[in-house]
Amino acid sequence: MTWNQLQDKELLDKIIEESQENPVVIFKHSTSCSISAMALNRLERSWEDSEMSNVKAYFLDLIAYRDISNAIVEKFGVMHQSPQILLIKNGECVYDDSHMGISYQNLKTGVAA
Repeated sequence: MTWNQLQDKELLDKIIEESQENPVVIFKHSTSCSISAMALNRLERSWEDSEMSNVKAYFLDLIAYRDISNAIVEKFGVMHQSPQILLIKNGECVYDDSHMGISYQNLKTGVAA
């Protein structure tokens, strides 16, 4: 799994554009939270590049870039949680989950829909 770092609010507009062609995932991670670390680890261990080759994945460090998380709330209308995963298709968040609800299988189902 290859992460693209989300470190600039202007990238959100690029993500919306990219999602018109292919699904985009945003993983919001709190580097100080053990639950967030566990959810991230589970996702990375489950991720199959062959199944998700058309999905671009972005990683957001919430401690360093909380303002971007706030912008995500505004752009996609999804309440902030941490950890949290969002699936963006055609400029809209079509799936999100948080904490132990973060599931590769559910994400894969959302990508295929």
